Amino acid sequence: MKNVSIITEFVLLGLSSDPQIQTMLFVLFLGIYLLTLMGNLVMILVIRVDSHLHTPMYFFLGHLSFLDLSFSSVTVPKMLQNFLSQKKSISVWGCITQSFFFTLSGGTEACLLSAMAYDRYAAICYPLVYTMVINRPLCIVTVSIAWTVGFLISLMNILFIYKLHFCGSNIIPHFSCELPPLFPLSCTDPIVNEILLAVSCAFLGLLTLPLILFSYSRIISAILNIRSSEGQAKAFSTCSSHLTVVLLFYGTALFRYISPASGSVLERVVSIQYSVITSLVNPLIYSLKNQEVKAALQRMLKQQKCALG
Repeated sequence: MKNVSIITEFVLLGLSSDPQIQTMLFVLFLGIYLLTLMGNLVMILVIRVDSHLHTPMYFFLGHLSFLDLSFSSVTVPKMLQNFLSQKKSISVWGCITQSFFFTLSGGTEACLLSAMAYDRYAAICYPLVYTMVINRPLCIVTVSIAWTVGFLISLMNILFIYKLHFCGSNIIPHFSCELPPLFPLSCTDPIVNEILLAVSCAFLGLLTLPLILFSYSRIISAILNIRSSEGQAKAFSTCSSHLTVVLLFYGTALFRYISPASGSVLERVVSIQYSVITSLVNPLIYSLKNQEVKAALQRMLKQQKCALG
């Protein structure tokens, strides 16, 4: 048999090999990461402190902010380190660990967005019984199921990664250790892993997308049946933020995982959209387009001024 050397680390190509561009990218993504941390932490703090936001919608939103923090923190710190490093390497164990938490965060967020869609459907279509249908115990169970599904999907895919043997080329044409770019580097046939990932994505899509499509079709129908334009605008404003987030996340993630891995620049740009940019814009979307969050922020700032004064 031909001798092969088992590799112990991968090299992440990142977004550019030009040192000057890497410095610019470091500044850009450091700013994005700091804004992501600040925006999501502020959202979590406001939701926790303000009693007016102790409702199911904001319970889910608080968990979404925590997931966005996690999603961004899985990849961006290592990306920032590589921008300033000559050796852009990551150990095999580190790469697999990053893949696990990346898949966990992505799968859980997909389930949570589905739950948030149903929450908006119940609030708009059945306002009189909303608080009885969507109560706190149900919210806790729903979030627990979302985390469980994300964990199980991630665990199954990572356990099968250990059956692969990596040798020869150790260059990953990406800025992070997502699963699709890892498979071509395996000396053993990764067909089982590819099928498992495809089945996992299909299962996640069938579990979440029908509920999202059903919820928003009913919401749009209910909004169109409202006679006053003021009522329509108010009803639409309560779900437009969430719909924007869903389109940003699902649109890019579906494109990335449905298309075969090619290592192209477009793949990396799309990955940045759902793993970095979405985590940045989610708190901005919910704070800028949501009057209740704006009011809660103003109350919190007033309380801080009174405390300092």
